Amino acid sequence: MDFAQHTIDLARRNVLDGGRPFATVIVQDGEILAESPNQVAQTNDPTAHAEILAIREACARLGTEHLTGATIYILALPCPMCLGALYYCSPAEVVFLTTREAYEPHYVDDRAYFELDTFYGEFAKPWYERRLPMRHAPEDSAVEVYRLWQERNGGERRVAGAPTAS
Repeated sequence: MDFAQHTIDLARRNVLDGGRPFATVIVQDGEILAESPNQVAQTNDPTAHAEILAIREACARLGTEHLTGATIYILALPCPMCLGALYYCSPAEVVFLTTREAYEPHYVDDRAYFELDTFYGEFAKPWYERRLPMRHAPEDSAVEVYRLWQERNGGERRVAGAPTAS
C-alpha cells in the first residue's frame, strides 16, 4: 500500500466532507495502526488535529504512550501542538508530504496568537514575553502533587518505560 497516497486521499475526503485539509496515517510493521483526518471543523474541538487523533487511537490500540516502532505520515509540517505530541510519542520516523510554503497560496491559519509564520519565534520567548497573556500564580502546594507522584512511583522521577534521549 502507498501510505503517502492514502494520507492524501484521507485529507481529500475530509475536505469534500466539509473538514480541513489535514490527515495522519500511523504505520507499524507495514500495516496501518491508526489514521485520522483533522476533525476540528466537525467537532468544534481545537485539539482535534489529525496527528493528535491518530496518536490517541494508535496508543490506545497498543496500550502504550510510546510509538517507537511506528512511521507517522502527515499531510504537512505539523503545528506546534502536534509537533509536541509527535516528539512525546517517540515514533521511529515522521514523513510529511508538503510544506507550508507550498500550500500557503491555498490555505492559511492566522488566528489571534497563532500565525504559523511567527509562532515558533513566539514559542521560544520566555512565558512573560509572549503575546498570549499569561501570569504565574505560585502555589507551594502545586509542587506537592509532583512529590506525591514521585513517592507513589517508588521514588523515581521518570515515567517507567519511556524512551529517553540517546
